[in-house]
Amino acid sequence: MNDKNKRMSGGKPTGERRSRKTPKESKDNATRMMHHKVKTARGRKIGSKLWLERQLNDPYVKEAKIQGYRSRAAFKLKELNEKYKLIKKDALVVDLGAAPGGWVQVSMELGAKEVIGIDILPVETVAGAQIIEMDFMLDEASDKLKSMLGREPDVVLSDLAANTTGHRNTDHLKTVALVEAAAEFAMEVLRPGGNFVTKVFQGGTERKLLDRLKDNFEFVRHAKPNASRKGSPEIYLVAKNFRGRK
Repeated sequence: MNDKNKRMSGGKPTGERRSRKTPKESKDNATRMMHHKVKTARGRKIGSKLWLERQLNDPYVKEAKIQGYRSRAAFKLKELNEKYKLIKKDALVVDLGAAPGGWVQVSMELGAKEVIGIDILPVETVAGAQIIEMDFMLDEASDKLKSMLGREPDVVLSDLAANTTGHRNTDHLKTVALVEAAAEFAMEVLRPGGNFVTKVFQGGTERKLLDRLKDNFEFVRHAKPNASRKGSPEIYLVAKNFRGRK
C-alpha cells in the first residue's frame, strides 16, 4: 500500500504513537502565545489603546504581578542593585518619587532598615517605610524629608518623572530640573560613602551637573536596565561613594 493509501486508511497507525498530552510551553513561548489586543473603545485615544496593549503584553508587568511587586519598575532597581551593589543590610534609603511603591518594596527586600519616601501621589503603606504625599519640588519638601531622617541616609533613589506637555523643550527643562533637585538633595543629606541613583532621559545628564557629580562621587555611570522598555528614552545615572560635603 502506498503512502497516500496509508494516510487515507481508517486503521490504526503502525508507527510511533503520538502522546495525547500537549507539551508545556516555555515561559517565553507562553508569553508570546498570550498576546492580548485591546479594542478601541468609545472615547479612548489611540495612544491610550497602545499603552494599555503594551502593558497587558509586557512580561515585566506580568512578572511583577506574580511576585507581588507594585510596578515593573521594581525590576529596574533589582538589576541596578545587582550590578552596582547600591543597597546594603540595615541601610537608610530615601526614595524620591516613590509611587506606587515598587522601589520601596525592593529596598526593604534587599535589607534596608528603613525607607523614607515622597510622592505627589498617595502610596499604600509598606512595612518599614514612611512615605509622605507631597510634591518634591515644593520648597518645604526638602526640609520635611530632612526632619524625618534620624541619621544621614546611605542611599538616595530618584525615579521622579515630570508630567509631559508634548512640547519637547519644555519637557526637557522640567526633567532636568527634577534631576538637578534630586542630585542637590542627595549631596545635602548622604553620608560619606553613600550612593545616589536618578532617572534621566536620552542625552544623559547635563554636562554641568555630570561634572559636579563626578567631583562629589568616586564613581559615576549611566545605565539602562533590561527592564526599561527598549523604546523608552529613560536611562539611569548611578553615582557611588559620596566624597562628603566640602
